[in-house]
Amino acid sequence: MSLKVSGALQKINCPAKDIKNYRQFVPEVVDQVLHLAQPLQGLKIAHVNATALGGGVAEMLRSVVPLQQSIGLDSNWYVIPPNDLFFEVTKNIHNFMQGAEGDLNEEMKKIYLDYNRHIASLLAKIKADVLLIHDPQPAAALSFLEARPKLALWRCHIDTSRPNPSVWKFLLPFLTAYDHHIFTLSDFTHQGLPADKLSFITPVIDPLAEKNIPMEKERAKEYLKQFGINPGKPLITQVSRFDPWKDPEGVIDAYRLAKKEFPDLQLAMVAQMATDDPEGAVIYNQVKDYAKNEEGIFLLVNLPENDLAVNAFQVASDIILQKSIREGFGLTVTEAMWKGAVMIGGNVGGIKLQIKDEQTGFLVNSSAEAAEKIIYILRNPKIKEKLSLSACESVRARFLSPHNLLHYLNLFRQLLPMQTTKENTPLSLPILPPS
Repeated sequence: MSLKVSGALQKINCPAKDIKNYRQFVPEVVDQVLHLAQPLQGLKIAHVNATALGGGVAEMLRSVVPLQQSIGLDSNWYVIPPNDLFFEVTKNIHNFMQGAEGDLNEEMKKIYLDYNRHIASLLAKIKADVLLIHDPQPAAALSFLEARPKLALWRCHIDTSRPNPSVWKFLLPFLTAYDHHIFTLSDFTHQGLPADKLSFITPVIDPLAEKNIPMEKERAKEYLKQFGINPGKPLITQVSRFDPWKDPEGVIDAYRLAKKEFPDLQLAMVAQMATDDPEGAVIYNQVKDYAKNEEGIFLLVNLPENDLAVNAFQVASDIILQKSIREGFGLTVTEAMWKGAVMIGGNVGGIKLQIKDEQTGFLVNSSAEAAEKIIYILRNPKIKEKLSLSACESVRARFLSPHNLLHYLNLFRQLLPMQTTKENTPLSLPILPPS
């Protein structure tokens, strides 16, 4: 394998947003955000990740960055130049970090480090007070920077509760170079990262994004007709990348078990391929073979109006699944709960943080359990009335964009000691996952 190192950082320009428009959802949080932002006006923040399309990180940055700009921060989002060989290695790293067996060989390590050197050469041209690196792909770049920013943060979005020990050991020296580390859950942290350099911040959804704006159920059902969905028959949907950790074949197993009781049942699997995930097409073909062109199963990839389509599926479906076997958080869970959907999620990672079993949705440990819950819900349609309001309010209280702004502002306040309030008093809101 020969690595060709080239390309520039891509600066992603997002449509402007106004934090004041979010008062309708969480007015107290917006007020706190505006207060905390006052002494940080002009703070230069550079977010760096591996893709602008596909996956929860890109989706979240598309909202978080313009909202940071709207409160006076000089926030920008940069995407590293794509490289197929590098992404093949980092997809392996992604899987290893989530517990896959095996190891990186020396050539893979060299590719990873050589490309991170290139990323560092590009980052050196950016002027930022805060460098916020997202996930493992560009994580080693900081170690190759000659001039460090005032504050270097590493944000890990994946489920690293049981990482491959060898790969974790390889990455650890590069991770400890950061001033601070941000995870979604304390379960995702490990020895080697000092406790005083850890914070826990959950991902969020943007309630004003096209994917999350209110849609009438009848309109949603009408929209789905173009994909062959019969609005008169029950529908279950999983929205996620084609990734082994999302257990797509397990979803089909659950569907087939439930279909024995409900022969008209339909299954939609809706995905948007991430540009940094070369494994996606491989898994899609495996799932396609597993589905065997079975009537009632719809595999839908890269839909032209993805956000509108996802919204319609989440609104029109009788049940939303996210049957992950590892999950950093699962923004598709958050989206569905915000819309009051009946949610069945894998009893893992960030899904457990979101779903209170039998109160805001259901947690399952197997395809058989998922099938049991599907059958139970379809037999008891009034269950939606019980769960919908609680699910929506749970998201409103913890997982909307202003919550993310609040936690990051507080973190900046704690880690940039020269920045204080106008009263010259440090702020001390807790950096903890919402409870």
